[in-house]
Amino acid sequence: MRRMRQTRGPATFVLCGIAGLVLSACDQRNERVDRARSAVEGAVEQILGQTPPPAPIELVPVEDRAFAGAEMQDPVITTADLPPARFVVGSIIAKPKDLPPLPSPEDALLMQAPEVADELAIDTEEADIPQRSLPLVPDENAIDLTDQGLSRSYSNRLERAVIEDGQSELRSLQKKLEQRRAEIEERVGGLPDISLSEDALPKARIKLAKRALPLPGTADRQVTARAYMLDVMDDFGLSGQVSLDRTGQMVMQIGDDGADPTQFVEGSETPADINSQIMVDRKIDCPDRPNMAEVRMDKALATECVVKTLRASGEFEYVEKDFVFEHQFVRRPPETPVPTVVAPNDPLWTLQWHFRNNGDGATETAGGASFEDFWTRQGTQGSPDVVVAVVDTGLDLDHPDIMGSVNVMPGWDMVSDPRMGNDGDGRDPDPDDPGDLCDPNDPFAEDSFHGTHVAGTIGANVSNNRSGVAGGAWQVGVVPVRALGKCGGRLTDINDAIRWAGGLVPSFDAQGNEIWNENPADIINLSIGLFEFCPASLQDAINAVTERGVVVVSAAGNARVPTEFYAPGGCQNVLTVAAGDARGVITPYSNYGTEVDILAPGGDLTRDDNGDGRPDGVLSTKRAQGCADPVTGEAVESCNYAFEQGTSMAAPHVSAALALIKSKDPDLIGTDLSDKLLASVDPREALQCAGRCDVYQGFPEIPNQPGQCARPCGQGLLNLANLEFSGDDTSDE
Repeated sequence: MRRMRQTRGPATFVLCGIAGLVLSACDQRNERVDRARSAVEGAVEQILGQTPPPAPIELVPVEDRAFAGAEMQDPVITTADLPPARFVVGSIIAKPKDLPPLPSPEDALLMQAPEVADELAIDTEEADIPQRSLPLVPDENAIDLTDQGLSRSYSNRLERAVIEDGQSELRSLQKKLEQRRAEIEERVGGLPDISLSEDALPKARIKLAKRALPLPGTADRQVTARAYMLDVMDDFGLSGQVSLDRTGQMVMQIGDDGADPTQFVEGSETPADINSQIMVDRKIDCPDRPNMAEVRMDKALATECVVKTLRASGEFEYVEKDFVFEHQFVRRPPETPVPTVVAPNDPLWTLQWHFRNNGDGATETAGGASFEDFWTRQGTQGSPDVVVAVVDTGLDLDHPDIMGSVNVMPGWDMVSDPRMGNDGDGRDPDPDDPGDLCDPNDPFAEDSFHGTHVAGTIGANVSNNRSGVAGGAWQVGVVPVRALGKCGGRLTDINDAIRWAGGLVPSFDAQGNEIWNENPADIINLSIGLFEFCPASLQDAINAVTERGVVVVSAAGNARVPTEFYAPGGCQNVLTVAAGDARGVITPYSNYGTEVDILAPGGDLTRDDNGDGRPDGVLSTKRAQGCADPVTGEAVESCNYAFEQGTSMAAPHVSAALALIKSKDPDLIGTDLSDKLLASVDPREALQCAGRCDVYQGFPEIPNQPGQCARPCGQGLLNLANLEFSGDDTSDE
């Protein structure tokens, strides 16, 4: 991992995680109550350390066991289909030079409350923190299961109360929580005692103080830069607008109609055909003496000329086009054979080889990441105090294994263009994934629900509830941040999504009010990719959060090229993840190179190395078509789970692993957290990270292995069984 500066202090808030235990005000939702009751039972069993035996798969309802992707794929190894970079014509990202540095978390805390004592360990009885007008206690009659869990909601409000009102509001909410606890006890029996640590109160303050406050110098420089940018557009005879945020980033939109990202073309002889569309980046150069009439007619050329002019001014730290990122599923061939289904006797957990213990035993897999070992040996399946943000296509909030999950925390839709958003509006507090189908005329295209698959691998779904699949961290908090929509995600939206997820900038509601992420991420998962060197603005956004101790996990990419040519996997200050198969060998599609930090299960749908009769994909939550019932072998039109493959699948395994480590040792942040993980990997031999020299060129041939060349795939394979913590009893090992 490229190093990060460690500036963030511990951010743990000690509140017993009674996630998923509230069922009040939901009697009118009969169907959801049954699902939520199952979630409650699973959560209680997790808290009490009880793990029920898995239900026989034939007794599980079809909707909880059918899945897609059961067919084996034919191997395809070629470098002829490298994905071209695309950008939104008319959209430009820039940042002025010489901006003042953002305040440290400690300074930010004092700037928000200058009257607070100079020591961070603030006495909550004496703290005089300015109040914000926020409703601390919700209207009970307005709450149902879609609120994503009242125990989580009250936990957030307890933190907020510490910041705003001190002990009096804390006591009020504590009393409210105890009342809820009494109601729960009547329903499900006794629960562990709920307690709050007074030592955790200052830590909660610090975590929410990691917000980048605007500085006068930043605003002054942006005003000057904005005037210059508008002058440049005027010089070319163009119109448009420039927006800016408090971190210094500025976005120029050429044209009054904006850019239409819902269609794109590979090329066109008619400039009018490509106006207001996503284009493949063909590296067109603006002439030194451009024809102004041509510039005004061709928005793509106008984009290049404005970028060139702004860069030449020397006034900007960076100026770049608004590239479009894609998710990192490995796309399947357009025609697939009819699934041949073998009926197993076990629930879907037995098909999740990627979480199983690493080894060659009957229930082990050579490429498994040993989550099962960690859950058992370390005695934890995660903590609700640890937050993972998933910057992706959003989350299917109506998925039957997610809508009752208290692991899902309030998220945000960061897709700014309604045409790209596919939900009829722009940015708003609804991170639900309405689908991202780009071209409805393509008979083989479909909505990916990519973010739901990724988040399910991390643990957004209800695990251990006798249906469906399990996630890697059963009790982790997941914040869905939607940044990819139809045809991909704009760089501008992704940059803002990263900063919002880290708690550094607000978004805004329809009334223009600031909306902050009240659950700043400890880990941010980026299962996205762009076949370009790391854009400067993306690196700037990553640096902003990693400087405050957030770990950014990135997919390496699926283009079978060195990761240095891919973003964000090739960016600095990210933990880059290549994809391995069930043997613990790098997959043919995975990117590789010195930028890769770790190998983790990504799946290979062309193989069945664990011999379970299924392709070795990663099984997770996702609405899909063309499914099969594993018990009867009959076709099912739609289902809620699917096998997928890609570095997109590898990255969330690492994010979930980091969340488990932080649950065990809450004080670990930044490089200390990622180094703890990297120190536990299983080293790979040369042949485990090899490939055909005629396909993967530029690397040395392995001795005594003709035609096989090494492909660097990180420090080793993710294996949680190797992790040790102080106080571990290793006498039996």
